[in-house]
Amino acid sequence: MIRPARDDPATRPPLGHPEGRTVPADDAWPRYRPPAAVVLLVPVFVSFFVQVPGTIALSWWQRVPLASAVTSVVLAAASALVLLAARRLPGPTVAAVAVLAGADLLIAPFGGPPPVALVFAIVGAVVRGARVWALVSVGAVWLAVVVGAEFVGVDWHPARIALATVGLALCFVIGEGVRARRRGAEERRTQLAARRRTVEQEERTRIARELHDVLAHSLSQIAVQSGVGLHLFDREPERAREALANIRGLSATGLDEVRGVLAFLRGDETGAPDTAPLTPQPQLAQLPALVAARRGLGLEVVLDDRLGGDAPPSAVQTTAYRIAQEALTNVVRHSAASNATVTVERETVERETVERETVEPEGVAHDGIAHDGGDLVLTVTDDGAGIPATAAERGGLRGMRERAELAGGRLTVESGPRGTTVVARLPWRGAA
Repeated sequence: MIRPARDDPATRPPLGHPEGRTVPADDAWPRYRPPAAVVLLVPVFVSFFVQVPGTIALSWWQRVPLASAVTSVVLAAASALVLLAARRLPGPTVAAVAVLAGADLLIAPFGGPPPVALVFAIVGAVVRGARVWALVSVGAVWLAVVVGAEFVGVDWHPARIALATVGLALCFVIGEGVRARRRGAEERRTQLAARRRTVEQEERTRIARELHDVLAHSLSQIAVQSGVGLHLFDREPERAREALANIRGLSATGLDEVRGVLAFLRGDETGAPDTAPLTPQPQLAQLPALVAARRGLGLEVVLDDRLGGDAPPSAVQTTAYRIAQEALTNVVRHSAASNATVTVERETVERETVERETVEPEGVAHDGIAHDGGDLVLTVTDDGAGIPATAAERGGLRGMRERAELAGGRLTVESGPRGTTVVARLPWRGAA
């Protein structure tokens, strides 16, 4: 059986996880994030302990009047404490901090500590999506401060104004950078989640296809053999006994394959290499036995092997065998046919190539024709009733088509009142 893939980076469990032992891929699992309380309170404490003690020390150093000093300290403390609302109200928060910081700039002591709270407020507002709030409020307050400085007698050097403007712009740039980084990380997580869902769906489809092939094959054979046994029970007991023996063998084989799939799903094969098959892979050499098992109850099945001893890689043989198995199962169950033919042959495909410089690509002959191994063509025909034109494609046909596409080939089904023809064309060397 084809084993579900377990080494996809998007589905690797972390180290120590009970379902696996591989190391997770980068960004496949959530990285550590500090608690929300830490993210909220650190800017508050940093702003408070930079602005308030600095304002007190500078007021004492410049011998600022008590009223002005107290007002400046209150404004510095208030701008830091307002950051407590930054998470829920980022826009109003940056507007309030901008007003408090602007008022503090126009009150002695002049040249105080940097308005760290305003930096945190701008970055936080941009990151949280309140970009317009930040631009309008900070721009308006800074313009009011620059204009109002002349009315309150504050003489600022043009270089200081330019430097402060550049600093404010840098805060916006930092906020945009953090926002873009967070947005990229969120998109990455979304893509990984979608990838996990896709991989899981593919695995479910592959497992369902395997179970369908195993059960449909085994149960249809059991139905045929049981019919033979009932039909010959009185007249030819020996052949009836042979049919019962075949039923027993088919049941054991089917159960073994089903147990293999279920054991993999349960993880019972811990320690086994991921590439080790649970059961032997069916090959083209087993087609004669498959065809012989399908004969009976008025159905004659013929195998036309035109390979002449050639054999493609094992994976291609397994795909071809499974398609033939499912096609014959459909013949037995649905077609009411009396004759069926299974043909396997190799078609050599020649395609023109363009030679470059003096180096000939591998596999290109001197005549400019590339021989890529050709195709393995499997054809199953019957003379049954055919598939109704209005019938929807069921799991069997869909499973055969998926198998062919996974092997890099294609499957076509032609059906009419005189029978059905299933043609699977698979690259001889397998999927690229």
